[in-house]
Amino acid sequence: MRGFEEPLNELPAFDSITPERKTMSHYHAVVWIDHSEARIMHISTDDVEKSIVHPANPHQHLQHKRGSVSGAREPEDQNFYHEVVEALGSTQEILVVGPGQAKLNLIKHMHAHDHDVENRVVGVETVDHPGDGQLVNFARKYFVAKDQMIAQ
Repeated sequence: MRGFEEPLNELPAFDSITPERKTMSHYHAVVWIDHSEARIMHISTDDVEKSIVHPANPHQHLQHKRGSVSGAREPEDQNFYHEVVEALGSTQEILVVGPGQAKLNLIKHMHAHDHDVENRVVGVETVDHPGDGQLVNFARKYFVAKDQMIAQ
């Protein structure tokens, strides 16, 4: 797992977060997701727009089905993943991060239902539970490093 040592005061553009705006026009976005929420940050050099998506049953743990011989899990909340995809809008480059399996389940959902959005995912990383400022800082560094690798 990646650590977040960056202090929040190193994010001069973070003061301009606009919560819950519906029209997103940023080129980059980062999604931090677990089974209880998804935080979507649309990022530009001088602005950040934040949305939060919650599943219908946010405190439901995905336990093995009682009496199941196969050990199958309860089904994932596909509406939750669909709402996350909708919140990404027309963002061109997407970084998906999170501490557990939800990030991979989001990718599986995109693969099955939203190929266009799946094609815009440029990375999937395991991260713990960063604050908003730390998440934005991590994403900005990630996108800069990715762009430098492509330019070579």
